[in-house]
Amino acid sequence: MKATEIVKVDPNSPDIDEIKRAAAIIKAGGLVAFPTETVYGLGADGLKADTVDKIFLAKGRPQDNPLILHVASPDDILRVATEVSPIVDKLVQLFWPGPLTLVLPKQSHVPDKVSAGLPTIGVRMPDNIIALTLIAESGTLLAAPSANLSGRPSPTLASHVADDMWGKVDLILDGGPTRLGVESTVLDLMEDPPRILRPGSVTREELEDVLGHVEAQILKDERPFLRQVRPGGKYPHYTLDIPFFLVEGEPQAVIRRIQEEAGKYRSQAKKVGVMCSEESKGQYLGCADVIRSLGSRHDMTQIAAGLYRTLRDFETCNVHVLFAEGFSERGLGFAVMNRLREAARSRIIYAC
Repeated sequence: MKATEIVKVDPNSPDIDEIKRAAAIIKAGGLVAFPTETVYGLGADGLKADTVDKIFLAKGRPQDNPLILHVASPDDILRVATEVSPIVDKLVQLFWPGPLTLVLPKQSHVPDKVSAGLPTIGVRMPDNIIALTLIAESGTLLAAPSANLSGRPSPTLASHVADDMWGKVDLILDGGPTRLGVESTVLDLMEDPPRILRPGSVTREELEDVLGHVEAQILKDERPFLRQVRPGGKYPHYTLDIPFFLVEGEPQAVIRRIQEEAGKYRSQAKKVGVMCSEESKGQYLGCADVIRSLGSRHDMTQIAAGLYRTLRDFETCNVHVLFAEGFSERGLGFAVMNRLREAARSRIIYAC
């Protein structure tokens, strides 16, 4: 087993010596977990096939699941993409550094293992000083999927990384909790109109202000296509160790249905958990054993930031079943509901 070390780093003014030590591990072909504004990433030299292999091995990630390359500067796009259109320049000016991954035609020297054999590559510039300094000091581009075992909720704390990846990575840079809490928006610019392959904190509405119409509806019958092109898209995500039900509908109907379903389980001496908004948490007193608020349903940034942490917390609460309220799909809610539906898979209840 690999000897893993955790080093605390000031998220606002990181110690350059610690970053250089992490960069030396990258240069030597090792693995470093580091914070971004979205989730913690598992970084390796993304331009060397043998180091990229280590990511797949550590995560237990199938090798036909493409990765994203993380850059320290917009100019780094030219190192891996065959062309940069004016619209790419516009998106970069508006949203980088930030949680937007652009799918572009890749140069031939980019290892096929990074792109899963596809002619495209996902590229983004994270909005986190630790991440940007690490990439720059490494002198390369970092392939960096979320730093968790495949199928687990993505890590938003260094402790989440340690839970999943201890003994599998060389170093974890602990920069505190991530700010946004859900992975980047993945935008495929190879299609006309452009298509959101994975929703994130850069919303469809924001993109349409720049691009006009953007495809974003992810339907079940479209998944076989999407799984061929988007990072993290081919296999199930966010699988919990406990049965997880998502209840969608009008808020009051959702509350009533969760109360009803919780009562059924408790009558069987089952311990019930409920994940909900701040506004409704009081409605579950007496009908649920563990209640966790994600925040106000009127503040989706707060909901998104706490989502993965709360899902992981429930796995330590010894509940037999977990129910979650659905949220509006407007703006960032589209990304939140995408993640909740991934976690629930077929366990979705429509309240009326």
